[in-house]
Amino acid sequence: MAFHPIIDLRRQAIWGYEALVRGTEGQSAGSILSQVDEQRQYKFDQACRVKAIELAGQLFPKTEDTRLSINFMPNAVYEPAACIRTSLETARRVGFDTRRIMFEFTENERMADTKHVARIIAEYRRLGFITAIDDFGAGHAGLNLLANFQTDLIKIDMELIRGIAGSAARQAILAGILVMARALDITIIAEGVETRDELTILAEAGIDLFQGFLFAKPALESLPAVSFAG
Repeated sequence: MAFHPIIDLRRQAIWGYEALVRGTEGQSAGSILSQVDEQRQYKFDQACRVKAIELAGQLFPKTEDTRLSINFMPNAVYEPAACIRTSLETARRVGFDTRRIMFEFTENERMADTKHVARIIAEYRRLGFITAIDDFGAGHAGLNLLANFQTDLIKIDMELIRGIAGSAARQAILAGILVMARALDITIIAEGVETRDELTILAEAGIDLFQGFLFAKPALESLPAVSFAG
């Protein structure tokens, strides 16, 4: 696992860290996930959760509310209450408060059963976890998902953010997303921020939470140094 910070720019503080899958020799998440077939999805998903929580228990400050963000595969969760049990047991074992854990999901292919995903979200929120839609605005992670269920946060996809400083269209779309998010009481994270110009536009729009190479690059099984100034 590598860890990538999510920062609260207004508070000049670390809001949390996203756990990112890496190979034992540093291979990218894409290269690893491409090797996970349908039969191994559940075991792989569970193993990633356990590893992320164990490392967070070792690395994260004990006296702060720094969140751990874990990606998960909705199709690997056959029964929400049963599948979350290992995560709960791991958090208890390492002394990591489950209220500091955020589960974020994205789906590159259209979801066949949105009711199943809604049940997952409802169960995770009932247990006190934070929930998020990742890559909002990319592929199928968009308005239809938001219409069927509302998570605590949505992460705006980096493709929408890239070049936003010089794009009136991107700025208009961002403004629309922010209006919807406020009406639904959903917090926004802007991910993939790489330039000061992008940060300026996003901050002026009212976003506080950011993630991207402008602030830090992921660090393998450690917490990277963060530059709040970008």
